[in-house]
Amino acid sequence: MISLYTSTTEIQQIRNLLEDKIHNEYLKRHIQKPIIHEGKLQILAELVFNCDSLTDIQTERYIITTMMVQIALDTHDLVPVGNKENESKEEKLSKQLNVLAGDYYSGLYYYLLSEIEDVELIHTLAIAIKNINECKMKLYYKEIESFEVFMDVIKQIDSILLVRVAQYLYGNELNQVITEWLLTERLLFEKIGAANDRISTLVQWKEMNIEKTYTARLVSIDSLIEQQIDKVGKALTQLPDKFAAFQKLFRKKLENMSLYQSSIVEEG
Repeated sequence: MISLYTSTTEIQQIRNLLEDKIHNEYLKRHIQKPIIHEGKLQILAELVFNCDSLTDIQTERYIITTMMVQIALDTHDLVPVGNKENESKEEKLSKQLNVLAGDYYSGLYYYLLSEIEDVELIHTLAIAIKNINECKMKLYYKEIESFEVFMDVIKQIDSILLVRVAQYLYGNELNQVITEWLLTERLLFEKIGAANDRISTLVQWKEMNIEKTYTARLVSIDSLIEQQIDKVGKALTQLPDKFAAFQKLFRKKLENMSLYQSSIVEEG
């Protein structure tokens, strides 16, 4: 039975450990500080802290190493696909260091997991990385037939890592809730302009120039968010009773999101 959700103090302690592990003075001087996805950190903490079969050392390492993988993936995403004309030495250095930093964070997670000899989790995370990169290649080579397929690929990129960990610990029952919620959160962040580290999902789709009827067919981001909220709500109703506290956590998230949405409308 999953217990009440993880305290703010516990999550902050893990965050401090994570920041200490990824700190590098040279990288700090030349590239932006690594982004820690707070929403994913909270969900991951819930998954891991409430798994009775893990030791204290495993609990800490599972969260830190998984988040290192996420940080490595996010850091690699900061590297532009092409080269700009008249690119400065500083821009070239920053690009090169973002590649190396992503590789560095990946190496750290392998090292930490090897210390507790957890081959199964290493395999789980490696498969997740492979799946995520396959999805990214679909975007890169524009192997997308429709907006619906595009959104599904984006959804997979955002959620595969946590879904794989959830499967490893609990089976498949939490997959849909995690997947639908992370896309909902992403869309809300883009709406309020908080996702400055990445290109907007809708702008990214428009730039792919796959469907000529983009303007006429594409629903607004508000409509997408509403659709996603409905999907999360339905997924929560399908969770077994043993995940009651997990349901409570996500219902609280949905409530906070609805309140925030309302406040934006009132201010607008």
